[in-house]
Amino acid sequence: MPGTVDIKHLPHACGVYLMRDAASSIIYIGKAKDLAKRVAQYFNPSRQDKSAAMVPLIRRIDYIPCASEREALLLERRLIGSRQPFFNSMWKDGKSYPWVKISLGEDFPRMTLARRRLKDGGAYFGPYPNVSAVRGLLNTLWRGKTFPLRPCRWEFSSSRPLDRRKIRACLYYHTGECPAPCAGKISIEGYRRIAENAVLFFRGRYDALRREFEAAMKEASAGLRFEEAALLRDNLAALGQMGERVRVEALTLSDIDRPVSRSRAVTDLKDALGLAKPPHHIECFDISHFQGRQTVAAMVCFFGGEPRRDHYRRFRLRDAAGIDDFKAMAEVVTRRYRRLQSADEPMPDLVLVDGGKGQLSSAHEALKALGLRIPVAALAKRAEEIFMEGRAGSVVLDRGLPALQLLQRLRDEAHRFGLAYHTLLRKKDLLGPDAG
Repeated sequence: MPGTVDIKHLPHACGVYLMRDAASSIIYIGKAKDLAKRVAQYFNPSRQDKSAAMVPLIRRIDYIPCASEREALLLERRLIGSRQPFFNSMWKDGKSYPWVKISLGEDFPRMTLARRRLKDGGAYFGPYPNVSAVRGLLNTLWRGKTFPLRPCRWEFSSSRPLDRRKIRACLYYHTGECPAPCAGKISIEGYRRIAENAVLFFRGRYDALRREFEAAMKEASAGLRFEEAALLRDNLAALGQMGERVRVEALTLSDIDRPVSRSRAVTDLKDALGLAKPPHHIECFDISHFQGRQTVAAMVCFFGGEPRRDHYRRFRLRDAAGIDDFKAMAEVVTRRYRRLQSADEPMPDLVLVDGGKGQLSSAHEALKALGLRIPVAALAKRAEEIFMEGRAGSVVLDRGLPALQLLQRLRDEAHRFGLAYHTLLRKKDLLGPDAG
């Protein structure tokens, strides 16, 4: 731990970090793809740069987890704008991230990168932190004639006479890389349709193009055309960046206490359970049945102490019958993490189950059978005891501790989600003749 500043609580996850001084004032805000690695760089003794004056003032580092780099970028910019931390202001270099602009205010729109979003009738998308990836994608969309909008800077419209000399001198016209609206080769209506389709694409309707890139990348790789495959891989990455979900609008910038308190609860849980690393990614399971019949299960997922609802999953039990919560727990845990293994997706930092030692043992044995070593905890409702594999007794936390409150939120959310699913299936009479 460098100096008096604790950085062991920072996860290897994307987010925004807030550096505070002795008075708990925010003195610097930054973003990172990997919070732990990025912040550790500030405390490298061999580092000599403009941060040297700031580091001795740092007493605490909070963080707000983000779902993507783009979300972190937007949150960082908005927080800096609202809080005006001293060192951000002192180091401000005017750097901005580009937007993709489709100039719908023109009769014959163009597709370009813009550093500022203006009120000029154009459609803007972004901003995008990876400039080269987006620039490369735009080039592919144009050269591949997916959206062959004119690349020139010539200012002309349907109401102005055409300049034949400029047309004859245009390389794009002669090579056929442009639909040549200046020469009347395409109608204004047909050209506008290309621009409008490009707008739809940047609004997220690009599944077909993603499939096309994936197929072409596999074909190029199989044919040992590695440069072509690498370009297509980069274009796929740019597509992924454009499709990232951004939840910044949900954050009230005048009060960042809530998201910070959530991440602090993760730190508190790490310390309370003696975990090797912050449980940034937690998944919680709950079993639900009606008088021993119609057993279902639910799994909820939290990142940085916040629900990540697009990761929630529901299960209809296949093997467990009657009132056998232990067998049911083993089945759903096996199904969940076998699927993650096959898809090569990240595993959680902690698995939480609703119940006691029996449910805990079932989940632990299921993970062990899959060759996984993930910490598992069980939260028993009666006394809110926490059981962990390898510990003889239970852990009892003060009810006011953020660690326990985080586990309770997970448990209650899993129970709510599972009960809602069970009720839905019973109403639809999908679980057999006994439902109702």
